[in-house]
Amino acid sequence: DEWITSRTGIKKRHIASDTELNSDLAFNAAKRAIKNSKIRVSKIDLVIIATSTPDNTFPSTATKVQAKLGIKKGFAFDIQAACTGFIYALSIADNYLSNNQANYALVIGSEIFSRILDWKDRSTCVLFGDGAGAIVLGKQKNNIKSEIISTELYSDGRFYDLLYVDGGVALNQKAGYLRMNGKEVFKHAVTKLVKIIKFNMKKNNIKVNDIDWVIPHQANKRIMDLTAKKLQIPAKKILMTIENHANTSSASIPLTLDFALSKKMIKRNQLILLEAIGGGLTWGCSLLKF
Repeated sequence: DEWITSRTGIKKRHIASDTELNSDLAFNAAKRAIKNSKIRVSKIDLVIIATSTPDNTFPSTATKVQAKLGIKKGFAFDIQAACTGFIYALSIADNYLSNNQANYALVIGSEIFSRILDWKDRSTCVLFGDGAGAIVLGKQKNNIKSEIISTELYSDGRFYDLLYVDGGVALNQKAGYLRMNGKEVFKHAVTKLVKIIKFNMKKNNIKVNDIDWVIPHQANKRIMDLTAKKLQIPAKKILMTIENHANTSSASIPLTLDFALSKKMIKRNQLILLEAIGGGLTWGCSLLKF
């Protein structure tokens, strides 16, 4: 345990029971988000789930959650961008709302990574946990200044073999195990995140001092610390939940956001930076005015 904590920041994590499905975790997160948003379920007409561990190859986990919530209008689908998935999903939902193709969007990050771990591989099995988080997005209201200011998304498939799950229907029709080149992922993570965040901030004329909170993907404490250091962002502005959840992939950012809101750490009109990198490689960042 000491070895794990000193290198990753992880002290505990949650593992789904044998009878729990990804859609169960997503459904519970969705109910919590909807309750906190004070938006009636009947108003939601878009459900997007970011996940790399869906219940089935198809139908999408999002359609199953849509049904569990009793939503009978609009549309629902999954997206897969590994650990960057929630930022991808957030951007997609924002575009649908901006183009008047939806009124309220339920965006969920939900994962059961414990079922794709090789429990004999110490380099990966100690890092990941299961979990789900969600938010509800609506169109801009005159009396509320909350908004997604700017999102940057990138991918580079040349590095697909740094972090992947082997197997799949294209090969042997069996679910595979997660494989990772940790040293290379670390190197790319810090370099690419620093570059994309600087670009997004410069594009929007935002300085480091303007940012109130940073919610990084909870991959590894060392990655989060070094990225913040290179950006000269004070450690007190970095929100971390990896200690209690481990790496929950696409669920880590909404889980951390929920934690910060439940503790009343985030206030209205504060500027929030979300950032993540994952398999693909995929990476992205988003600037939010809460």
